[in-house]
Amino acid sequence: MLKGEKCYLRAIEPEDLETLYLWENDPEIWHMSNTLVPFSKMVLSAYIETAHLDIFTTKQVRFMICLPDNTPIGCIDLFDYEPLHKRAGIGILVASASNRNKGIASDALKIMKNYCKQTLLLNQVYCNVGVGNASSIQLFEKSGFVKNGLKKDWVLTSDGYTDEYFYQCILT
Repeated sequence: MLKGEKCYLRAIEPEDLETLYLWENDPEIWHMSNTLVPFSKMVLSAYIETAHLDIFTTKQVRFMICLPDNTPIGCIDLFDYEPLHKRAGIGILVASASNRNKGIASDALKIMKNYCKQTLLLNQVYCNVGVGNASSIQLFEKSGFVKNGLKKDWVLTSDGYTDEYFYQCILT
């Protein structure tokens, strides 16, 4: 089991459909995942049915972040997996504000970094963080990620373009 001090990571289960439906259809977080339209339950159900496929096939994997009492509170994803270059993008969501700033995201990120290094044998993981997302900047910097770039006018919002930082964490 992928277990840490405050949480554990597990595969997506069919029972997660309603939870994923709520999270994926929250317009407040669409800007982080480049989502523009809601997901249907049919689409999410199909995703869950193929979630068992390995990262070598799909180039991505999602784990549910669960508290010790088995409550799912978020998810952590690997995406754009590049086996030749031994790297992947990483993204994390702790859905409810009541579960944030408690060290859970840090714990989940630590578990995932270990999984990437020990199991997938990755050299590095990277992420993109909006310049205004102070909590994510703090999370990734505290977790050993280094800011290596600024993407100017990268994300279009209702208020205009905003910049995005590029972070890397070398695992080896």
